[in-house]
Amino acid sequence: MKRPDWFDHNVSRETLDCLEAYSALLLKWTGHINLIAKSTQSDISERHIWDSAQAYRSATGKWLDIGSGGGLPGVVVAILAKQQGDSAAITMVESDHRKAAFLRTCARELDLEFAVIADRVENTAAQTADIISARALADLDSLLSLSTPHLASDGVCVFMKGARWREEIQAALVNWRFSYEARASKTNPEAAILTIRDIERV
Repeated sequence: MKRPDWFDHNVSRETLDCLEAYSALLLKWTGHINLIAKSTQSDISERHIWDSAQAYRSATGKWLDIGSGGGLPGVVVAILAKQQGDSAAITMVESDHRKAAFLRTCARELDLEFAVIADRVENTAAQTADIISARALADLDSLLSLSTPHLASDGVCVFMKGARWREEIQAALVNWRFSYEARASKTNPEAAILTIRDIERV
């Protein structure tokens, strides 16, 4: 696996090997449970691994990845955080017990440190997270409802959104006040990575 030129963190050979091993696990398990779409498997590196890597930001404290599924972006974040020596404690929440088992397998086989909660995020005890991430989980208004019970007072949300992200922001502003930064996705020119803070319900 090769680091794309646009990715602005140094990535060691060991980390690239770990990302490659994670890709192999995704493909292997997708044959049994639906982790990634069949149409994207041939381009797993860009469509999933490096796309998810865009959510990574150096972090300390608590990082909560909700609706983790196959670990995108959670496992990718954990791999990059390990290389950078981040002290963030990463937790992934996934209600599907088969997918939660896959995440635990990733932690074990890739020698990563993260916790897995096999439950719906609505039923999970408050996490007081400094960063909450999600990819392809729900619309922005719903994501804010799911996230705010688990977000520290000065925490931020990092949400990976598709082509309708501008519409989702306008719809969410009916029920919420927040500040945000939108970074154009390097893997999909219509998508964006939203960093949201100062969240308050209207």
